[in-house]
Amino acid sequence: MKYYSLNHNAPKVSFQEAVIQGLAPDKGLYFPERLTPIPTAFFQNIENYSNEEIAFQVIQQFVGDDIEEAALKQIITETLCFDFPTVKVEEHIYALELYHGPTMAFKDVGARFMSRCLAYFHKENIDSKNTVLVATSGDTGGAVASGFLGVTGVDVIILYPSGKVSDIQERQLTTLGQNITALEVNGVFDDCQDMVKKAFLDEELTHKNLTSANSINIARWLPQMFYFFFAYKQLKSANKPLLFSCPSGNFGNICAGILAKKLGLPIQHFVAATNVNDTVPQFLVAGNYNPKPSVATISNAMDVGNPSNFIRIQEMYDNNLVEFKKDFSSYSFTDAETYTTIKSIFDTTNYIAEPHGAVGYLGLKKEMKNHENCIGVFLETAHPIKFLDTVEPTLNIKLPIPSQIYSVLNKQKVSIKISTYEDLKLYLI
Repeated sequence: MKYYSLNHNAPKVSFQEAVIQGLAPDKGLYFPERLTPIPTAFFQNIENYSNEEIAFQVIQQFVGDDIEEAALKQIITETLCFDFPTVKVEEHIYALELYHGPTMAFKDVGARFMSRCLAYFHKENIDSKNTVLVATSGDTGGAVASGFLGVTGVDVIILYPSGKVSDIQERQLTTLGQNITALEVNGVFDDCQDMVKKAFLDEELTHKNLTSANSINIARWLPQMFYFFFAYKQLKSANKPLLFSCPSGNFGNICAGILAKKLGLPIQHFVAATNVNDTVPQFLVAGNYNPKPSVATISNAMDVGNPSNFIRIQEMYDNNLVEFKKDFSSYSFTDAETYTTIKSIFDTTNYIAEPHGAVGYLGLKKEMKNHENCIGVFLETAHPIKFLDTVEPTLNIKLPIPSQIYSVLNKQKVSIKISTYEDLKLYLI
């Protein structure tokens, strides 16, 4: 499998090269040269396969010969060491819970898969050393820190916006030490992401072998397809069309879901549910893509004004907006609506949703009016405990602290404060 840059001004590369580089030399995101649909028989019998077998079938074509089969299966086994349940919330509506991993966020899958791919490539070239440089608006940092902790041949540097991630999220990325360093940025997530992208293109930093662990990296993004296959396996027996609503920030999850559909997974429609950072909903209305500075909200992992993965979605539809709208809708919601929904879901179903899941639920309910006789699935991307300052007072409850979270509560935060790209560059040098 070869990968090409979506800016179309860089050489095609292998899976290994795309993972290590992260971003193409022309600033473009990498995209697979071809998509080969999975045989229909696989979907007809999917309930007979384990999650590991499903994941191998899904990802193998994208990895090709760059990782030998036995090693790839071992990487998948180590990646998928927790559950992905679909939980019935109300009639015909399910929550796909993606937070049962070590950092209690959906990004555990991509971070664990990518870290193990890099470890495999390091074994093939033990003299190499990579620096993973990543920006986080919330959960990416903790998942990457956990996934890469102690990985030989890899240093990890995480940029996060000061005061704009939850206390637990901050602790998960600032307390581990070893090969993990946290840089606390005076700014918003978009500032962090811009610094990371600039560093990748800085010729004075090429000796650092920089790569990204954001969803711009194919090894972080591609495994996110797995969730949608797992959900289909669990809900297939209902024999109804599936509608997925993804709370969307950088649009990695929904982009992976659309890729799964392109491989043949029977999904009728997707909803990108956003907070007031509504670049994509406005694009669908006006037809013009106009990125803008992000606005801080209670669903902070979605505070993205220029979602990187949207260009990959456009590529899958050849930039044909008419065809795109047949499969895709997008709606934005305010913090006030999110608070109200967290409370109403709990009052009527006793289900505890966190802010991102609540936005996904809102988008799902709105779009289900256009799809009769379907099953709706909204993604719960992080455990409610990570947003206890929002959830507990809204519901007037006390959340029990899971063991994954308890382990970081009493550890000391260690971060380095920076304000500009020059600060980051000086640190890297």
